Amino acid sequence: MAAPQAVDYDTLIPNNVGLSKDKRVLKALEKWHPGYISWWNDLIPKQFQESLVYLRTAVSVDPKGWARFDYVKMPEYRWGVLLAPEVEGRTVPCGEFAGEPAWQEVPGEHRATLRRLLVIQGDTEPASVEQQRHLGMTAPSLYDMRNLFQVNVEEGRHLWAMVYLLQKYFGRDGREEADDLLRRQSGSDEAPRMLGAFNESTPDWLSFFMFTYFTDRDGKMQLESLAQSGFDPLSRTCRFMLTEEAHHMFVGETGVGRVVQRTCEAMREAGIDDPYDIDRIRALGVIDLPTIQKKLNLHYSLSLDLFGAEVSTNAANAFNAGIKGRYQEVRLEDDHKLHGDTYPVVQIEDGKVVLKDMPALSAINMRLRDDYVKDASGGIKRWNAAIAKTGIEFSLALPHQGFHRQIGVFSDSHMTPDGDFISADEWSARAGDWLPSTADRDYIESLMVPEFTPGKYASWIAPPRVGIDNQPGDFEYVQLHMA
Repeated sequence: MAAPQAVDYDTLIPNNVGLSKDKRVLKALEKWHPGYISWWNDLIPKQFQESLVYLRTAVSVDPKGWARFDYVKMPEYRWGVLLAPEVEGRTVPCGEFAGEPAWQEVPGEHRATLRRLLVIQGDTEPASVEQQRHLGMTAPSLYDMRNLFQVNVEEGRHLWAMVYLLQKYFGRDGREEADDLLRRQSGSDEAPRMLGAFNESTPDWLSFFMFTYFTDRDGKMQLESLAQSGFDPLSRTCRFMLTEEAHHMFVGETGVGRVVQRTCEAMREAGIDDPYDIDRIRALGVIDLPTIQKKLNLHYSLSLDLFGAEVSTNAANAFNAGIKGRYQEVRLEDDHKLHGDTYPVVQIEDGKVVLKDMPALSAINMRLRDDYVKDASGGIKRWNAAIAKTGIEFSLALPHQGFHRQIGVFSDSHMTPDGDFISADEWSARAGDWLPSTADRDYIESLMVPEFTPGKYASWIAPPRVGIDNQPGDFEYVQLHMA
């Protein structure tokens, strides 16, 4: 592996791709920059724009010391273009061109497919910031506010990563696509974001934690697949994005875990053993475990839809072309071409869910979704272990993959979390048992009262075990400038 290239902070846009010598791309990015800052300033309330936030900023792509922590005003955050070190002699890892030298330029025949992948990935990054734009006002602590803003600025940097690739490798088309990434907006009627889950609202902090656990985990799987691309600049971009993405999932897993912990603690203190004694539990100012399960059901099912249809010609073509691989492709032990290989795919036959062997090439989405389910199950086990330690009899669980689905083989069916098919009428009658009801949402919203005192936490969430950057419990993660 080549030595990491130093990050250049002498240009408006920090980078390790030699922008100072690439005048055309530097000029295009500098032209795009004011629109980005305008987009950012329109999103975040002014009092937080002026506040000093204890953020990490990438100063290198060396895994041993790539970031530094310091106070910074968010509009002054140094967003930049950072690629992981080049791997000498890297080859295309999959598809028809497996084993050939990785591409440093876009192959003409794959130009449209690559551009669309970049645009879809790029579109998710600002969308999540838009979805979370109001959460700072109800932060349960300065620690959590800081984590929200860290996620936000890094999603912004991931947008920059995709915009750089579009600007450098796709000319006028790329510049137009980059402008459109700022034109679309989550939930807009006229110009919504491209994927459904990124047009949903994030109205409360439990939703944020579920989003960063489940939906950002989809992002991890997609980035891992794109990191296998034979187009080397994309691979290197995604490899460094994954370094930052890990913190986002940490925020989600520990956030949900702290909500669960505080609920169980409050139940024990009050002598409540029945997790379904909802009214008594809510009177304690915490979120009952069945409602946490409903939120889990919602965000997990929305995230499964992000993988697309189980059988996909587009996914097969991208793999065959070497543009996008499977999860951790280089660790898999096969010929990486999949000619004649099969993979079990869920199907519905005679009212039952069955697995049928399908050509592995067309089942790329299914395999990636299966990998996602395995990856997501780890946090569930850790949350349940925390519940079990308190002696409360309740377990969180991932619902059946056919539950509440809008895309794929289950999209025309109604299914319970346990995997039983039901009628549309029964679904309408019972959906509130499995997904957050209006009353559930109203209750959670009633808890969203900000706590801005250093070291203090809202009633419904436990403090973290360890502070960010090993800071003490009363550390002032955000120095507020309230206008």
